[in-house]
Amino acid sequence: MLSNQQRKYVKSLQLKKFRTQYGTFLVEGKKLIEELRMSDFEIEQIYSTENLQQINSVVSISEAEMKSISALSTPSPFLAVVKQKKNLVYQEKNNLTLVLDQIKDPGNLGTIIRTADWFGISQIICSHNCVDVYNPKVVQATMGSIFRVSVFYDELEEFFKKNKQIPVFAADLDGKNVLKTPIFQKKSFMLMGSESFGITKNLHQFITQKITIPSYGSAESLNVSVATGILCSIYRQQFT
Repeated sequence: MLSNQQRKYVKSLQLKKFRTQYGTFLVEGKKLIEELRMSDFEIEQIYSTENLQQINSVVSISEAEMKSISALSTPSPFLAVVKQKKNLVYQEKNNLTLVLDQIKDPGNLGTIIRTADWFGISQIICSHNCVDVYNPKVVQATMGSIFRVSVFYDELEEFFKKNKQIPVFAADLDGKNVLKTPIFQKKSFMLMGSESFGITKNLHQFITQKITIPSYGSAESLNVSVATGILCSIYRQQFT
């Protein structure tokens, strides 16, 4: 049975200020918790409406109690409180790294993390005005990839200054057709901006080459997570 203090604490983790204060976040769903248990993330507590006494750190609760703490409209029988990764640092690798500027939609960030995992991209750098990676909607959208892809936040202007030896390819409607000109380098950054505002002006000075996915229809733009997936696929065709 949940105490009022436990209920208040778990419920509060739906808000960023409390996730930051406590250094924890929510993971919901059987598949996600199975992925979690295979990762190096530290589990603080698991709550379940099913009898899982054989698993450590499980508290059995009722369906009504689960509904009172879940961030889902249809709660799963499984919810975990997990400790956030702290002090993540970018590790230079001979591979593509995604850099995200002003990605505010949780579904888009979660899908980008899942896409990165699919294409073997292990690091994502986000601007500070991107949505919080530990937002419950982001966590759900990653489908477990959050436990395999390192996501951390930095001031992008300073980040690019510190890593100026690595080329930056930026998705832009005015860029070169990425299907006609193989322009990626194996060790490179791919900068993706907000659909609404594009790439922040002060970052343009660091762009090595603007690239674009050609359009054959009438849509004004591609969803940022879809565009990221296409560009990651093109990169992998060049460097497998």
